[in-house]
Amino acid sequence: MRLSKSWIIASKDFKMFLKKKNIIYSAFVVPLLASIFLPIVIYYIEQQNGGSGIPPSELTYLLPALTFFYLILAGLIPTTIASYSIIGEKVEKSFERLLATPTTDSEILLGKGISSFLPPMGAILVGAAIYMVLMDVVTHGTLGYYFFPNWNAAVVFFLAVPLATVMSVEWNVIVSARVSDVRVAQQIGMLLVLPFAGVYIGGELGIVPLDNTSVLLIIAAILLVVDLLLLYVARATFRREEILTKWK
Repeated sequence: MRLSKSWIIASKDFKMFLKKKNIIYSAFVVPLLASIFLPIVIYYIEQQNGGSGIPPSELTYLLPALTFFYLILAGLIPTTIASYSIIGEKVEKSFERLLATPTTDSEILLGKGISSFLPPMGAILVGAAIYMVLMDVVTHGTLGYYFFPNWNAAVVFFLAVPLATVMSVEWNVIVSARVSDVRVAQQIGMLLVLPFAGVYIGGELGIVPLDNTSVLLIIAAILLVVDLLLLYVARATFRREEILTKWK
């Protein structure tokens, strides 16, 4: 497999994404807005309590759950990008030409994966930095120390979030290879967010201890296993001969 060929495919996708405002919004604006909105919510709640602030014991329990929210973004953002990466080219009648080039299926899949992974991953990491700084400013008076960065946040942002992003990319590549409508692909792709949302809600309710590093590592290990399974399915699903003969 030639990485240079995959990078050419990814570079072509990057240029296409810049022409789509909804892709730019979902990939870059949404993480930034979330990173500003979450600290504002905490600040607002503290002000509603008469300025006394949220009890430190509740803050140290709440902040890890809010941090886990970024896994939802990691599952959501690649949905738009990956669907346009494949179906968008199909609609524009350029995907068939790509499939007719002397590139392997693996090189095409890797190129599509790179183009669908890097923009959301970069935006989420930038948003995470903003989120941690603003949250430290908002909560320092109550906690008496800066909550971020910490090991739990490191596991979330540098292990779980990349694995969740890869999972979303693989899932949406599988979906996009089987359907012919961008909206349908996005709707099916968004189903992947449901498990992350369930864990997030469980964290908010105290059912899942998201402030426990071991729990986060277990979640990351599960994501890794699912990623490997989806990679196998993606490679088995993506058949250029079938796409060339059956896609209209």
